[in-house]
Amino acid sequence: MPKTTSPEGGKISGFFCQLFGHRYVISKQVTSHVKEYRCAHCHKEVTTSAEGKLAILTEKLKTVNATLHEMYVKRNRRLAPIKQPKRRVA
Repeated sequence: MPKTTSPEGGKISGFFCQLFGHRYVISKQVTSHVKEYRCAHCHKEVTTSAEGKLAILTEKLKTVNATLHEMYVKRNRRLAPIKQPKRRVA
């Protein structure tokens, strides 16, 4: 039996996306503003660009997003409030 799917998705799902448009779901949240999306039907990957629009996810954008995510995590870890023990008033 021949394979009916490809890395880009199945033939029927690709036709579905051409006819009705993609159904993007969040695959990775890089920061609170930048996210990576993947189409639920054809598995096309996109990300938000600097202008806030969707751009095709290339290898260059993947490395940019990975670096941005590392910086975002480090910054949030540094700025997280230090938990103080509660003091009892006698």
